[in-house]
Amino acid sequence: MIIRKWSVALSGLLTVLMAGAFAPSALADGVAREGEPPPRVELVLDVSGSMKERDMAGGQSRIAAAQQAFNEVLDAMPEEVHLGIRTLGAGNPGDDKVAGCLDSDQLYPVGPVDRLEAKTAVATLRPTTGFTPIGLALREADNDLGDDPGTRRIVLITDGEDSCGQPDPCVVARELAASGTHLVIDTLGLTLDDAVREQLSCIAEATGGTYTAVQDADQLADRIGQLVRRADVPVENPAAVEGATVCADAPLLGAGVYIDRAEFGEPRWYRVPVRPGQELRASVSVAADRAMDPDHGVLLRAVSEDGQELTRGTGAGHGRTDVMSTGLRYPLPEPEEGDSSTAVAVCLKVSNSFSVPEGQPRTPGLPVELSVDVVSGPDNPSDVAAFGLARGWVPLLLLTVVGLVAGVLWGLLVRMGIALGRAH
Repeated sequence: MIIRKWSVALSGLLTVLMAGAFAPSALADGVAREGEPPPRVELVLDVSGSMKERDMAGGQSRIAAAQQAFNEVLDAMPEEVHLGIRTLGAGNPGDDKVAGCLDSDQLYPVGPVDRLEAKTAVATLRPTTGFTPIGLALREADNDLGDDPGTRRIVLITDGEDSCGQPDPCVVARELAASGTHLVIDTLGLTLDDAVREQLSCIAEATGGTYTAVQDADQLADRIGQLVRRADVPVENPAAVEGATVCADAPLLGAGVYIDRAEFGEPRWYRVPVRPGQELRASVSVAADRAMDPDHGVLLRAVSEDGQELTRGTGAGHGRTDVMSTGLRYPLPEPEEGDSSTAVAVCLKVSNSFSVPEGQPRTPGLPVELSVDVVSGPDNPSDVAAFGLARGWVPLLLLTVVGLVAGVLWGLLVRMGIALGRAH
């Protein structure tokens, strides 16, 4: 118990050290940008009767896991984000479907957050035996966010599919995506049910959002936190592209976000023109939109046109992971005097090791989202690299010092724990 308490303290110390190490980068790419409206996020929480189920990690109920996650997210949320909270299925304990399918209320208005007030409001929630009007709640959440310029995001947390039927939540999501208000809906499922997965994937995919299944409060808090922090990222509608089976036939891509479908066991190839002195930055996400076998991964490789691997990024997960992502960076050296600065094509190869259980459909392939950026070194003074990593010798030195201090402190704490154990 003593070691556990000290390990928590050590984690806090490391957080402080890392925050200090990357403070300049955080300020450079912070949420609030001068002259721009604040990003707005609304968390939509299912409070229907099934949220009482105690099937989360450690025997925790689904609603308790959600409340714990909300508290952690509120503590860590950037001050600049305007956040609201809406419930569905919270106020109608009866069997009246007409009333139950109108049961969605705004628990906390979208705006600057009073953390204590928001936490108190969330703590009062108790699951009822009500219905699950997801389609209605999404429409109401869109109204809550308003129509002012700026990024708008809905994060839906539920353990079930819509139980009302009208309006159909997938249709609502498509309507909202087509309205031109730059809304993204991310969905979090607190169950591994296939029907829930299918509907939540449909909602997220319609707006360029993500679907993730989570099974404990820590996972839920981490994912909500990521989505809230991502709220300041400008919405960019992905462009449809079809990757090739070999590099030579691959489509030529510029900077942007692209969507494709990856067949099981078949890599997809793309090409990006990069000039000497520029840096290629790419990331890929492959989503499991149906039941999958456990243990899967995604591989992103940068390859020269003559087949030489330049660099790679990998990601791996298990049966509870529904989206696998990875990324890479590849800088081309500055041309030497007299050398040509003509762009060369760098091939990007996306592979995945997802597989489906017997009886699950293999077609269509899995949704793939590919982000590509090409940055000119001398023209890009930012010290922030892709995927939130710092670059240069200073961050590396700071990371080394942090690692050394952490190792020494951990060794001392373990020894103290052993000594105290012997003393007792």
